[in-house]
Amino acid sequence: MNQDSMFVRELTAEDIEPLIQYWFKDDEAFWLGMGVDVAKIPPYEVWKKMLTEQLEQPYHEKQSYCMIWVLNNELIGHSNVNRIDFGKEAYMHLHIWKPEVRQKGCGTEFVKMSIPYFFKNIQLQTLYCEPYAYNPAPNKTLEKLGFEFVKQHRTVPGWICFEQEVNLWKLEKENFQQLYTLL
Repeated sequence: MNQDSMFVRELTAEDIEPLIQYWFKDDEAFWLGMGVDVAKIPPYEVWKKMLTEQLEQPYHEKQSYCMIWVLNNELIGHSNVNRIDFGKEAYMHLHIWKPEVRQKGCGTEFVKMSIPYFFKNIQLQTLYCEPYAYNPAPNKTLEKLGFEFVKQHRTVPGWICFEQEVNLWKLEKENFQQLYTLL
């Protein structure tokens, strides 16, 4: 993957529409494989209000913070953190919107580019991620990027998810700094 054609940036008002559309275009089987309960996906206007409000918040007040992934000048996905305890920890989520880009290795590169923003702007000590245990792509990505596997457990990992087995991964600030000096 040519990294010259890949970059990440913070969510802008212009990104809200394509981000919301992502949640409404795939079928129920896709969402089931991601651990999402489609009945919990909020209506368009609720998404729009929530995302717009987060754009206006300073970092220390954000409930969610999102990085947009751009490949060849096309928006192809995002990574966000929520469950933010500013200056301490947050939980990361990874989403590739375009099916034709999935399982090509670019997700790993985009996550690698997003992580420094989370540590710097949210002033994290620990970054967690709890992907669905039976969704191999994010679990492989986290392992490749130096996240430490903590445990597999049953929980509801997000407000639009069903109760499920998840793998809890973490990246401590010290490990992040060491890894990213080497990358």
